[in-house]
Amino acid sequence: MTASAPEELRRRRDDVIADRSLRGRALCRALAGVTDEWLRELYSEVANTLPSARAALVAVGGYGRGELAPGSDLDLWLVHDGHSDGDELASLAERVWYPIWDAGLKLGHAVCTVRQGLALAAAELDTATAALSARLVAGDPALATQLGEAAGAQWRKRSNRWLGELGRRVSERHARAGEVAFLLEPDLKEGRGGLRDVQALRWAQAARPVLLDGDAAALAAAEDTLVAVRVELHRLTGRGSDELHLERQDDVARAVGDGDADALMARVAAAARTVAWTADEVWRRLSSSLAGPLGRLSRRDRPLGPGLILRDGEVHVETATDIGADPTVVLRAGAAAARAKVAIDRPSLDRLAVEAPVLDGRWPDQGRLALVDLLATGHAAIPVLEALDQRELLQRVLPEWAPTRSKPQRNVYHRFTVDRHLCETAANAASLTSGVARPDLLLVGALLHDLGKGYPGDHTEVGMDLMDRIAPRMGFEGDDVATLVALVRHHLLLPDVATRRDLSDDDVIHGVADAIGSLATLDLLAALTEADSLATGPSAWGSWKAGLVAELVERVAHVLRGGEARELRGDGFPGAAVRRLMAGDGTVVQGEGDVLTVVAPDRPGLFSRVAGALALEGLAVRSADAASGDGRAASQFLVERGPGSLEWDRVTATVRRALEGRLALDARLAQRSRSSRRRPRATSLPAPPRVRIDNHASASSTVVEVRAPDGVGVLYRITTALGELDLDIRLAKVATLGSEVIDTFYIRTAAGTKLSDRADVRELERAVLHELAER
Repeated sequence: MTASAPEELRRRRDDVIADRSLRGRALCRALAGVTDEWLRELYSEVANTLPSARAALVAVGGYGRGELAPGSDLDLWLVHDGHSDGDELASLAERVWYPIWDAGLKLGHAVCTVRQGLALAAAELDTATAALSARLVAGDPALATQLGEAAGAQWRKRSNRWLGELGRRVSERHARAGEVAFLLEPDLKEGRGGLRDVQALRWAQAARPVLLDGDAAALAAAEDTLVAVRVELHRLTGRGSDELHLERQDDVARAVGDGDADALMARVAAAARTVAWTADEVWRRLSSSLAGPLGRLSRRDRPLGPGLILRDGEVHVETATDIGADPTVVLRAGAAAARAKVAIDRPSLDRLAVEAPVLDGRWPDQGRLALVDLLATGHAAIPVLEALDQRELLQRVLPEWAPTRSKPQRNVYHRFTVDRHLCETAANAASLTSGVARPDLLLVGALLHDLGKGYPGDHTEVGMDLMDRIAPRMGFEGDDVATLVALVRHHLLLPDVATRRDLSDDDVIHGVADAIGSLATLDLLAALTEADSLATGPSAWGSWKAGLVAELVERVAHVLRGGEARELRGDGFPGAAVRRLMAGDGTVVQGEGDVLTVVAPDRPGLFSRVAGALALEGLAVRSADAASGDGRAASQFLVERGPGSLEWDRVTATVRRALEGRLALDARLAQRSRSSRRRPRATSLPAPPRVRIDNHASASSTVVEVRAPDGVGVLYRITTALGELDLDIRLAKVATLGSEVIDTFYIRTAAGTKLSDRADVRELERAVLHELAER
């Protein structure tokens, strides 16, 4: 085997990839080095047989920069002088390209003169940026130098055109790939804040100076993190995919030396946020520059408060301002920028980072008011808070903030890191302040409600202790402090009760009223629930959940005003129409809107058969009511529509077949589950099923709460277990939180009593867990 054989390239590359002492950039450079060496040997061997061909083998793109990860493509140009024999050039190209392909590498290639390469670079952005990193691998150095120098000069000359196009491409790519910092399974290269953004900034810098002091170093540190993770991902998978899938995160964490996947993803998020924020700053300045003088704001200064002015569309801290003597200036500058929907200018931001004091004592009133003003601007506050956070200024104002920074919540239910979730919740709350008596308490409560997630222990308990310390320091007095602590204590109360408990149960309503204690706190909690849910993710808030919370709030408010829960109870289930059906004979299956009603002779397993039929039809059940008497049973299912309209004729026919015993539900659901079992693109690592049985939550029923990984037919399997034990389901509440279902059932024995015997309780747990575990 010759040194230039494809097998030799594979061996050399495999040796580098297997060397565990090489990580990140060092591995990329080593891999580029052995590839260069092999290509030089190959080129020399081939070129010696073609003496008239004057050419150079030039690496471009990522390979030209020496950024060759294990799964990276090779991008090579064969650049010639334009006078060489055409047949010899074709032979040279073939004899270089084919061994690369035979080695199993992906190759981007071109054969051109310097002039032709420059013409392509003048017409195509991708070619223009690739040529910026042109680097000689083998052959004529003069041709490679000529190409590189001319490509750089052409890029600078055409910078207005290309930077505008590059900025548009960046925005389009972000829309497709999402944010590296916040996605559960980020694309390390193409996502917002990823490696492609780092390179786009370098291309912009090659056109004109756009990076400010400290930017290059911050970008290099962030890039080191992302490159190291990308290299280990390629090593583990043996492929060039840049999507960091959930099941790979623990392995990658070990490979890069992180304690666990949470630590890894926190570092990835922090790096990506640095890249994204720097990129936003650069493209904002470039956009203003490219717009020209007519596109810029007036240069006339406008005072914004003590020591602050608006100049050229940015908030500036005046030079004479003594930042160290004014502990409120960070918050005041932030509030001013958010109100004007502009940025704090970079020199001012950097001054604040150096000179701003830590607010470690009681805040001046102006500081608390400035924080509330900042949060009250809603989503305009988000980029300002991000800028302050990039310079660690939020920690100066609120030292307890530090543990939440870039802390991941590795499940599909939460789309943001803890700190960003808090900011988004506060931004959502700003639009709800008109419905509460104390907007300041709502906004501060929203910002801090999950602060405990940055610390060990139960996040609600820890968060209450934190709020009890922070709120007085901010300048809130006793009653206000108690209200803020209550917002943390009860921030999950309304959604949990609304989606998991029987809202027609008077004891439930009175229990919530007793816990909350006042109408003012109830209003704040209702607004916080909506703001928090909207910030959590798309599955956390919808018309169904909003309606349940609204119903709960209405009944609790009535009690807090001195009324009785029963006065707003309504008829409950079964209503008059269903009772008339129960008085008849036979089986009734009818669907209307989002509700399926089933009335049939009572027998064990009726509820589970309907649930199984709905699962076969691909319909998710949101809630269900059931009742029985005089040998008849009725149930009503609220279903969640998929895309398009519900075909009730088909659905009701399937339900009838199931009730008549004409469907092999177990077999069909198992088949459906297998056919839909693909690797989840965005999910959390599944926790094992859990069953909790509560005989105190309801006066008349045992409440069974089941948590389990989501899947086809989960409700059917749970209710099959309940039916096997001859338990009557009176009410079912079904909630899906990301990849986990939380199903709550109000059940009674066949004798109409609670399930009180401990042996029976254990048997129920055993039956449910068995049904969920065996599939």
